[in-house]
Amino acid sequence: MPNRRRGDAAVTIAGERYTLRLTLGALAELEGAFGAADLPALGERFAAGRLSGRDLVTLLAVALRGGGHDLTDAEVAALPLDGGLEPIAAALAECLGLAFGSAPANPPRPQGA
Repeated sequence: MPNRRRGDAAVTIAGERYTLRLTLGALAELEGAFGAADLPALGERFAAGRLSGRDLVTLLAVALRGGGHDLTDAEVAALPLDGGLEPIAAALAECLGLAFGSAPANPPRPQGA
């Protein structure tokens, strides 16, 4: 189960469940991949909502590696889209929202739970 406090999002691809996470290292990798000067510039790029297929492969690969999955960009690009692009895009949007602070964290537990 993904831990939203750590910034985890989950996605199922080809029947396998994966954890996505944007660690500080993952964000630095994305800055380099997208030529962003800093984190705010990176956030603005993603907020614009205009990403190419190549951008999605890079973002998904980095988020998968941040979530502990040892996959290359080429291996990620070869993953089948049996469920279509929508579940992957939604999971990436959730992951980005958690990393950039625009998604709510896990709700607090009731006292005594």
